[in-house]
Amino acid sequence: MCTKHTACRSDKANTAFKVSSCSPATPTALAIEAEGSSCCSSGTACAASSSASPQDEEEEAGSQSHLSLSWVVQGMDCPACAQKVEKAVSSIDGVTSTQVRFATQKLVIQLERPINVELIKQSVEAIGFSLVDSGNKPEQTQLTGWRSIVKNNTLLISLSIAMLVSTVVNQFSSLIGGYLFTLVCITGLFPIAQKAFSMAKSGTPFSIETLMTVAALGALYLGETVEAAMVLLLFLLGERLEAYASNRARSGVQALMALVPENAIVIRDGERVEIAASELTIGDLVEVSPGDRLPADGVLKQQSAAFDESALTGESLPVERMLGETVMAGSVVVDQVVRLQISSAQGDNAIDRILHLIEEAESRKAPLERFLDKFSRWYTPLMMVLSALVIVIPPVMFAQPWETWLYRGLAMLLIACPCALVISTPAAITSGLATAARHGALIKGGAALEQLGRVNAVAFDKTGTLTQGKPQVTDVERVEGVDESWLLSMAAAVEVGSKHPLAQSLLRYVESKQIVVPEALDKKAMLGQGVTGTVNGHVVSLIAPSKLTKTLSADLTRRIEALEGQGKTVVVVTVAEQISGLLAWQDTIRQDAQKAIATLNNMGIHSIMLTGDNPIAAKAIAGQVGIDYQASLLPQDKVDYVEQLASQTSVAMVGDGINDAPAMKAASIGIAMGGGTDVALETADAALTHNRLVELPFMIQLSQATLTNIKQNVTLALGLKGVFLVTSLFGITGLWMAVLADSGATALVTLNALRLLRLERQD
Repeated sequence: MCTKHTACRSDKANTAFKVSSCSPATPTALAIEAEGSSCCSSGTACAASSSASPQDEEEEAGSQSHLSLSWVVQGMDCPACAQKVEKAVSSIDGVTSTQVRFATQKLVIQLERPINVELIKQSVEAIGFSLVDSGNKPEQTQLTGWRSIVKNNTLLISLSIAMLVSTVVNQFSSLIGGYLFTLVCITGLFPIAQKAFSMAKSGTPFSIETLMTVAALGALYLGETVEAAMVLLLFLLGERLEAYASNRARSGVQALMALVPENAIVIRDGERVEIAASELTIGDLVEVSPGDRLPADGVLKQQSAAFDESALTGESLPVERMLGETVMAGSVVVDQVVRLQISSAQGDNAIDRILHLIEEAESRKAPLERFLDKFSRWYTPLMMVLSALVIVIPPVMFAQPWETWLYRGLAMLLIACPCALVISTPAAITSGLATAARHGALIKGGAALEQLGRVNAVAFDKTGTLTQGKPQVTDVERVEGVDESWLLSMAAAVEVGSKHPLAQSLLRYVESKQIVVPEALDKKAMLGQGVTGTVNGHVVSLIAPSKLTKTLSADLTRRIEALEGQGKTVVVVTVAEQISGLLAWQDTIRQDAQKAIATLNNMGIHSIMLTGDNPIAAKAIAGQVGIDYQASLLPQDKVDYVEQLASQTSVAMVGDGINDAPAMKAASIGIAMGGGTDVALETADAALTHNRLVELPFMIQLSQATLTNIKQNVTLALGLKGVFLVTSLFGITGLWMAVLADSGATALVTLNALRLLRLERQD
């Protein structure tokens, strides 16, 4: 029977992605969640436990029609390996969908009914990979010393030594040397052939292992024992180089995963208790010493403290946090022992949200990547047919020697492997996404990254995007005979409960003056105009001057123009249809807004501000930032303008509010500020998680660099194959060069993609 575990939960992360996480009940438990809120844990089989009756199993299968399981896959060298795992698991009866997220090495499957999970583990192990429970940290695969090198490369080192011995013996006895080379070849070929057979059964008959097995056996048949052994040795060496390069490509993600410490100090009943970080719950009080990292998101419980957030935000200087402020998991305490109250559940801290974003992003393939996936499906079978024709046609039709053309056909067979081509795009995209995440710019997949690289114009919302979104009341101007306190109390009454920044600022201002706020009835928000309500029997309205139907006096008109000319937002307060006064707010420009706009201009990208403010106030803000503007826009006006712009060029829309979501959807690509609303973040294709506009130009530059890198990789992969196909056909190059063409090209495109990890923002 499935055991329901209280730690299993499904929340909406702060970044507005749906995140499902499950804390295993035991160290060997699987992360299994049913649609709804139930969570199953079992060591081997979720619904196939011996204690369950058939009736129980039927009821359970009916109630849990969509089970989700996840593991960490070990041993994957490249995205092609991920595809092999997907095919192997997809062939199991009862599995409805399979996804391997190469960046985080996670296998996620959906089941139509509970099955014995050992079948899944066995199918993955049969093709040379292994699974560990998703609640456990994967073993580090990066080499860290000669002992690790020996341990991880036992077969390769053994065969290299055997090859060297065989070469020496061959100098004295070619007969014994030939036998030794054959033995070396068969020893190295056995695990490869075994893996090829398993993958063929699981739906991947045209793998590199299959091609290598055929080529090596063909070389032995021709008596080319030295070359057969050398081919196997070069293949294994190429596999290790690919594994190393892929680990480097995942290093950005692995570095994020390593930011959360394994243990934490919790204060319980006044005593310090060390527990596993995975056991922390919301409300726990933790203590963190200088130099240590936070195990989860937490609220600071003392007056102030400094934190190094560089691993998460890229900012090199420590940040001062005050009492009650939230500090992100993975931040390093700088100056003192601090205590924080945990505010994030297991699997839902700042780092987890970034990892979930990367996983979600990886599932959204770029159009070019999807094309290459389809291309590779028919490319290898076509090349195998071509190799067969090369072997058969010359001897049959032109009386050429069979041995010569069999050898050349086998060389072409090895070159036919599409590994380098398949990895060319995902390797670059994975590196690009990891680099972006390190700088606080999260991109939802290859399609979004590809679109970002083509952006020619950027439209910005004003409030909360170019500005801090925290306006302050600056002016209260009343008409003659109206008391200021009464005016503020009436205005504040209709704003109570509103989430609008102007409303919250007004309420804070009124509270600071200790003015009593009466209750308002029938409160209504007038989209793009203002707000109205009934206070003490009088209709009270706060309306933008441009939307006011009443005629203003010359004095009021002059005062409004003066305030708007200073870049302030002005509303007219009317009580019982009589104008009672004016209220004005002013927002502060983001410190990096001007720099971000200047960088975009230098890149040849046109920037424009879209705002509902009046033209005078909009002009004042735009002048400070150095940007074009469109003013007095309702939400629908923003959509219309962005649609018109998107029909002419590739445009990105940057916003943070609910009213920005339609315009972001209408743009070629939507970018949300990380501190914005859930609606804006869900609509967006990318997010600036730390609200730093200066990361926007870098995000676009990185996307452009990634597109260039992909083109280089595809050219390199196809170019090398084209050259060696011709040279193999004419007998210029042999089997060992064919292996180098495959493994070498794969290593080259991966290493080229790794250059993206070194990109840094130029300040």
